[in-house]
Amino acid sequence: MANFKTHVLVAAAVSGSATVVALSSDLLSAQVLPAYFLLGTMAGLLPDIDSDNSVPIRLFFNLMAVSAAFAALFSVVDRYSIVESLLLWGGVYLLVRYTVFELFIRLTVHRGVFHSVLAACFFGLLFTCIADSWLHRSELESWLAGVFVFMGYLVHLSLDELYSVDLTNIRLKRSFGTALKLVSLKYMRETLLLFVLTLMLFSAAPSGDVFLQTTWNGEFYQDIVNKLWPGGRWFSGLWPTHS
Repeated sequence: MANFKTHVLVAAAVSGSATVVALSSDLLSAQVLPAYFLLGTMAGLLPDIDSDNSVPIRLFFNLMAVSAAFAALFSVVDRYSIVESLLLWGGVYLLVRYTVFELFIRLTVHRGVFHSVLAACFFGLLFTCIADSWLHRSELESWLAGVFVFMGYLVHLSLDELYSVDLTNIRLKRSFGTALKLVSLKYMRETLLLFVLTLMLFSAAPSGDVFLQTTWNGEFYQDIVNKLWPGGRWFSGLWPTHS
């Protein structure tokens, strides 16, 4: 499989290219671009959260624990004292970071259900819902957050699958077919659970009408084609000219 550095670099390159397209097409403002770039890059590490000792799983659960703790705090801050609020924050953080984390690593297997397109859809919808419900972004921005996560996730799976082909000896490694798959048929119970959770997230996600109207039309892609190459001299106006 591809190593950590390769996953980060390729996910960053793809995410960076996507942010340039989003900015040029007026899908996103310059103020939020760094957040979306980071989102796509970090999503390139998400499939390895089922590896017990990997960097992504520790980072993911740290972020989830902090986010859950603050979400709990914001919901009760007006009702409890400062000490009670701090105890609640710490309790939720410890619960997610250690108890939920421990259950997760016991129930998951590396290259199981999380190395699948279904998992990419799950995490894409999860971040769409987070952007909409927690961060209060617009419908378009929320769905774009999900798209960036889905895209970064597929980059990781594709890289792992490519590294399963040994071009030197022209052969397929034993790991071929375990990284990029629609669903994990080997773990049907977990796959069915993930499928149900994905459907639940889809039903909870904001309306995608604005996103579809904006991105699924000929004018949108024609505008990208028109802006893809310079119309005249390259980098015109970048340097002052002397008459």
